[in-house]
Amino acid sequence: MHPAFSVVFFTTATGAGYGLLALLGVLGGLGFIPPDFWLGLIGMGLALGLIAAGLLSSTGHLGRPERAWRAFSQWRSSWLSREGVASVLTFIPAGLFGISWVFFARTGSWVAIAGLLAAIGAVVTVCTTGMIYASLKPIAQWHSRYTLPGYLIFSAMTGSTLLNALLQGFGVGMRTVLVASLLVTLLGWGWKLATWRYNDRQEIPTNANTATGLAGGTVRSLEWPHTEENYLLKEMGFRIARKHGAKLRLITQVSAFALPVLLLAAAFVLPKPFAAVVCVLAATVQFAGMLVERWLFFAEAKHTVTLYYGR
Repeated sequence: MHPAFSVVFFTTATGAGYGLLALLGVLGGLGFIPPDFWLGLIGMGLALGLIAAGLLSSTGHLGRPERAWRAFSQWRSSWLSREGVASVLTFIPAGLFGISWVFFARTGSWVAIAGLLAAIGAVVTVCTTGMIYASLKPIAQWHSRYTLPGYLIFSAMTGSTLLNALLQGFGVGMRTVLVASLLVTLLGWGWKLATWRYNDRQEIPTNANTATGLAGGTVRSLEWPHTEENYLLKEMGFRIARKHGAKLRLITQVSAFALPVLLLAAAFVLPKPFAAVVCVLAATVQFAGMLVERWLFFAEAKHTVTLYYGR
């Protein structure tokens, strides 16, 4: 699949934003994070800003972005539409929670309920995003048991790393959050390796014989269906060289997982000012690494329509 940057940024930014929003909603509403004005303002601003930026970026891949609102009407059958509905609904409790927690320093009672609803909405929205791809049967790399959990794990990973950086930066670092961000990053690393291993070993059951229903022998095209590149070949038949794929996988492992793990581990032994610096650096490097990981997620996917073109 052709990896449009708008979609790559969308899945990365919204995943991190919803992960951070869910953690702020639960921990802030229950009083584990102090209702400090600047911490809350920057934290909620970063979470909602990433979500809004990602959602706006996703319209850049549409032929007619001004008609994006029509996608909301297909929520009965479309995961894309359900994602849009869930994302909008999540802003309601998130807004109520953010205003009360940040500007009025209120926690508990209905503020905690609003924070919990915002967290539930964030998780549901990430699930709908994952199901957009997991439900596509023609793309075997996405239609697997690894896709949906991967979206949830990576959202929790980037969200917890961002939250840890915020808490460390404001001098209210919680050791539990630091440990959690380290462990979830290790979990994400293992899940990504398992996903790659599964995709590399799988055999796509569809071929030209099964597509045409002609048993026996080998079915092949005598001539190309088109004399030049078309939309399907550009979008569905995008291919990445194996050497480039291996290099990008290595970059993903180093920047999204290995380096953040080392930086987070260093935060345990460094004094506060330096611990805050390495935690912020870990969140920044991880976000950049996840952009590469998402690019690969699209670039390595193979649509069965390419069988028609002899690929």
